Amino acid sequence: MSRLDATDLAQRLGRQAEAVCRFYLSNGRKQGNYWQVGDVRNTAGRSMFVRLHDSAKGVAGKWTDPATGEHGDLLDVIRESLGLIDFADVAEEARRFLSLPRPEPGPHTGGRRRHRVRPRPRAGSGA
Repeated sequence: MSRLDATDLAQRLGRQAEAVCRFYLSNGRKQGNYWQVGDVRNTAGRSMFVRLHDSAKGVAGKWTDPATGEHGDLLDVIRESLGLIDFADVAEEARRFLSLPRPEPGPHTGGRRRHRVRPRPRAGSGA
């Protein structure tokens, strides 16, 4: 997945920031223009804030947790709240949440590019 694809997913999630928070950060609650929750792993509390709407302070979906210094976007929320490791899994979950089709099969397999492997010269072949 390219950086552009990740940016597009993050922006799409941001347009539905409150719904994303209600689903992945269900232990939190809306406080004005923010979703407030304990942390990005969906712990109950009030430390972390997610911006629900674009404003002069920034774009919807950006979050910060002053208690830990962590910050990120809604793709990070999905990753951390579900305990995902591979970004391909995070992107797949984001697409599922957004009801987007799976990407067309291409030169990527399982999130990894296929590379042509050049044969190594044999020892003593002078190559």
